[in-house]
Amino acid sequence: MAKFRAKGGKLRAYQITDYTGVDSLACVEVPDGEPGPGEIKVNIKASSINYRDLVTIEDPGARNLLLPFVPNSDGAGEIVGLGSGVKGLEIGQRVVGCFFQDWLDGPISPAVMESALGGSIGGVLREEMIFNKDGVVKIPSNLSYAEAATLPCAGLTAWHALIEQGRVNAGDTVLLLGTGGVSLFALQFAVMHGARPIITSSSNEKLERARQLGASHTINYIDNPQWHEEVLSLTGGEGVDHVVEVGGAGTLAQSIESTRVGGHIYLIGILAKGEINPTSLMRKSLHLHGIYVGSRAMFERMNKAVQATNLRPVIDQVFNFVGAQDAYRKMRSKKHFGKLVINIGH
Repeated sequence: MAKFRAKGGKLRAYQITDYTGVDSLACVEVPDGEPGPGEIKVNIKASSINYRDLVTIEDPGARNLLLPFVPNSDGAGEIVGLGSGVKGLEIGQRVVGCFFQDWLDGPISPAVMESALGGSIGGVLREEMIFNKDGVVKIPSNLSYAEAATLPCAGLTAWHALIEQGRVNAGDTVLLLGTGGVSLFALQFAVMHGARPIITSSSNEKLERARQLGASHTINYIDNPQWHEEVLSLTGGEGVDHVVEVGGAGTLAQSIESTRVGGHIYLIGILAKGEINPTSLMRKSLHLHGIYVGSRAMFERMNKAVQATNLRPVIDQVFNFVGAQDAYRKMRSKKHFGKLVINIGH
């Protein structure tokens, strides 16, 4: 499990210091540390943010966090220290941390869920971090540190849903809700596998950018509040094969109506509130999958595909480490298209 051990000099890190939201984020000096047996020390170059990180900062009490607390699950950097017994890794190697530090392979477990960076354990919004040697994977050679930092949560969640769980095939239809990080990665993975993505947004500008990434059809849900009707029209009345459902209860009813008999819905987000009638789920024999990021083994398989196809993550903006609070403010504004990244490199 990743941890921070006090020893030696000082480094900078951001900490949630109270319950006032983004304004509580303070850049402070924290003790340096050295890797113990089986551990590595990583100089963090970049960290991307997820909606989960924003919610954690805005309401740390909901997670029963002990303050001060370092946020963020997603970080990429360079190995600068090796503990005894570490094999297969070397100084100078580029790596990215795993969201769940203890989920190496196989099914998720309650114990694994206690190893989430930026949640159960301290996060990566800091200049250096000590990880267990199995808590990182190598960065695809085609990606920068900023691009690699987008992969651990949003990228792997989308991969887990469509590829590991859904086994998406060429010609399958895939419905994507919104243009956040998970949805855009799912769009890229769907295109990679020859599927036909349909994507929604309230912004025609964002929909045009989604078309440039390979979306077959776009739907403005402000102009079409009953957007499931448009989805059915686009699929000859049958519905889509897969839905990457990031909205939550508030959008699930229309997602169910948008899905073909025997189709798949991957539950990921909790953005919108609402009520669910399970009748349609039963009547249409739908497969409902809860997706909570993914394992290290999935991460490695995804990275092979990213490198082989030269996939480039969509980054909206890169922020400086000093003034990192602005990244979370932009996320709250919902004006971004793709990922928001904080540059930490030093």
